[in-house]
Amino acid sequence: MQRLAVYCATIAATFGAVPALAEVERKDFRINAAPDIELAIREVQNRGPKRNGPPIVLVHGARVPGIASFDLPVEGGSLAADLATRGYQVFIVDARGYGGSDRPGQDGPQEGRPLTHSNEVARDIDAVVEAIRDRTDSRQVSLLGWATGGHWAGMYASLFPEKVSHLVIYNALYGATSGHPTLGADSENADPNDRRRFNAAKFGAYRLNTAASLMPSWDKSIPADDKQSWRDPAVVEAYQHAALASDPIADGREPAAFRSPSGAMEDSFYLASGRQLWDAASITARVLIIRSENDFWSRPDDVKMLEGRLVNAARVRSVTIPDATHYVHLDRSERGRSQFIAEVVSFLSKSVSTASP
Repeated sequence: MQRLAVYCATIAATFGAVPALAEVERKDFRINAAPDIELAIREVQNRGPKRNGPPIVLVHGARVPGIASFDLPVEGGSLAADLATRGYQVFIVDARGYGGSDRPGQDGPQEGRPLTHSNEVARDIDAVVEAIRDRTDSRQVSLLGWATGGHWAGMYASLFPEKVSHLVIYNALYGATSGHPTLGADSENADPNDRRRFNAAKFGAYRLNTAASLMPSWDKSIPADDKQSWRDPAVVEAYQHAALASDPIADGREPAAFRSPSGAMEDSFYLASGRQLWDAASITARVLIIRSENDFWSRPDDVKMLEGRLVNAARVRSVTIPDATHYVHLDRSERGRSQFIAEVVSFLSKSVSTASP
């Protein structure tokens, strides 16, 4: 966490003051998720008036932890600040094995069974929700999860429906069908000796990720040759640096690389192979499903099946953002980011009892 604070100060000095970011204040703290596991949380809120509504928890995905995903110190790089300046109290969590949270099993070699699976992250989210309920006196929270984070948030909302008022599932798998081109049985994620199983030997307990490894999936999903027309280079630089800064020993490798547990990839393999790991019928919150048209992770079938299973949700709205990438909340405003933020803010502004969809 100290390393990241130093990095953010360096970025701020490099890029200058960012007006929107100056309007919010941040507090970093830790909680116990289990007797031997502490989680890192960042609170982001407006310095001025607050909106009367549930606090919102932002849940990162399979590889890049919370602050690097949602709170980059450059213009257009902080979804947390965008929500906070609109009066929302925002909390960013690192699941176990990620970022500033404890990393059980990652001190040893990479070989071994994949670490940090969905059931464990659901328990982590519950610990965070309970800490937020104590901290804010709120009975319920809102959840927004990106990619695997959307899967984790959905699982949590299905297990603890009484604690969730609003749920945003953003570019996430739901296990609708098999045949995923990059994640399922036809991909390198499958065990070559039994393609029905995850290739645990290849992925190991955790993966090492370089700054360069973050770019190919983003590049491929941008429908333009000029990538800078779609995303700000300052956001890209901040994203890569913050991801590396999330791991205190990243610089000790050549090239520098941060660790991420492989359990999310194992669970995603089975989701991509048509297995559902949680039942959306248990969810009672308002639900917003957002999918980018050019997303490489989720599929239209995931949205369709999830809609059909949300039979007890207070309201369900699905949005596909045209031409948008998996990283739309980090892309330029005119490339889908403005629509993404508008949809989320409009959704959060409606109470569970509101009659309009």
